[in-house]
Amino acid sequence: MPAAAEPADRLAESLLAFWADAGVDSMLLDEPVDRIAAGRIAPPRPPERKTAAAAAAAPSPARPSQPDVSGAVALARELAAKAETLEALAEAIAAFDGCPLKFEGAASQAVVYRGDPKAPLMVIGEGPGQDEDRQGKPFVGRAGQLLDRMLAAAGLTERVLITNTVFWRPPGNRTPTPAEQAVCAPFVERAIALVQPKLLLLAGGASAKAILKKEEGILSLRGRWFEWRSSDGSLELPALPTLHPAFLLRQPAAKKRAWADLLTLTERLDRQDRPA
Repeated sequence: MPAAAEPADRLAESLLAFWADAGVDSMLLDEPVDRIAAGRIAPPRPPERKTAAAAAAAPSPARPSQPDVSGAVALARELAAKAETLEALAEAIAAFDGCPLKFEGAASQAVVYRGDPKAPLMVIGEGPGQDEDRQGKPFVGRAGQLLDRMLAAAGLTERVLITNTVFWRPPGNRTPTPAEQAVCAPFVERAIALVQPKLLLLAGGASAKAILKKEEGILSLRGRWFEWRSSDGSLELPALPTLHPAFLLRQPAAKKRAWADLLTLTERLDRQDRPA
């Protein structure tokens, strides 16, 4: 039979079991040991530094490619130029097959505009939603109803025409892509030329960035006046970005900022309409 464990051995076993149960899986020596000096562990290698030439030669990360929409844009520009009225423009847009949204998100029809064809104010939003797709008019859902109440409170109900940067509903009501907006841009520009408004109100970040060719977010752009220019430089208009009504429904506290934008716009519009 094996010899009975000595009391000191039993004590050591008991201590080891206690520390293991406590989660201790390593122990420290009383005196530090320089493992590198002892040659047991190789010293860490310093990080490799690339020379300027090597850094310049290194391939840059691949950027997501944008679809080539130049052909669709050229066709849209050709069709838009032929439209002499808003009604003719709406027909050209409905017949246009160059925007993929027509076959991806839209369930029924193109959503072009509503309001006064000779309005002094033109509101440009981002894109149609489900309600707009069903009714064929922009801003008729909850966000549109809020927009209408704001316009009415500012005395602009009869002085506005409303449209979007794209004319078909994006799938899942997502934000339209820059490529989709670029395809529809000639139609938007032709609508501005036909209406001849005095001011543009750009509702939402996607609209402001597409129309003004800016990269800043809407919280930075809103409330500031910019000059919009047509692609041929023949038309210039003051443009004011503001918060989208859909954002205001999610963030009611932001309504005071949008209302301040609307008051600023109304004051400038009234000033332009006032006799010299």
